[in-house]
Amino acid sequence: MISARELMRVHVEALFTHDAAGDLVRVNEPDGAPAPRFFLGRTVDGAVRRFRHDIDHELRRELEDASKDDALSERALDSPASPAPYEAILTRYAPVRRTWVGPAFCFPQELPMPSATILITEENTHLLRPLLAPWLPDVRSSQPMFALAVDGQAVTVCASVRITGMAHEAGVETCPSYRGRGYAARVVAAWARAVRDMGRVPLYSTSWQNEASRAVARKLALICFANDLHIT
Repeated sequence: MISARELMRVHVEALFTHDAAGDLVRVNEPDGAPAPRFFLGRTVDGAVRRFRHDIDHELRRELEDASKDDALSERALDSPASPAPYEAILTRYAPVRRTWVGPAFCFPQELPMPSATILITEENTHLLRPLLAPWLPDVRSSQPMFALAVDGQAVTVCASVRITGMAHEAGVETCPSYRGRGYAARVVAAWARAVRDMGRVPLYSTSWQNEASRAVARKLALICFANDLHIT
């Protein structure tokens, strides 16, 4: 069985592209933005730290020293690490532009059989119009993509938004007027089953502030294996 720390390695390598030295380069999406300057993924088996490729040795040492307590902490994973110490260090070198803190989940062995979900392909992209039309450019590159339609229009979608040879990370959207009906959980379950059928690991991560996304994780009994912190 894969350890939580190894699962974290798979997760961070799905989130971001890396150079030959193992440093972060960009967000793992077409035309992805620059990767965060510092990434800390804390699991029950230990922590994974990553730095962007342009972070110098002195700054890395400072961040490593500051993160020792978090890396060794036995604090529960539902208790997020504070970004403040790392932001203070990074701010001395350049302004902090974005901070992300949130849980990362893997899927239980048993998943509910999804009902009324539709695999979106280039043959049925019309279902995404008009409510989820921004997903149209991603149909080819973000497979598998599943949707649930109401009155012939997709109202929720789940697709592979970051992909490696080992894992797929889920991206999910539900139209605001259709939230709270359990639709998102159904398309996420369908997506995860399809990813497993491909021989890949389905992963799901979100921010602590995104209560709707965390509710989907609870509904599917997803397993929190890590707490992510990344600062750009």
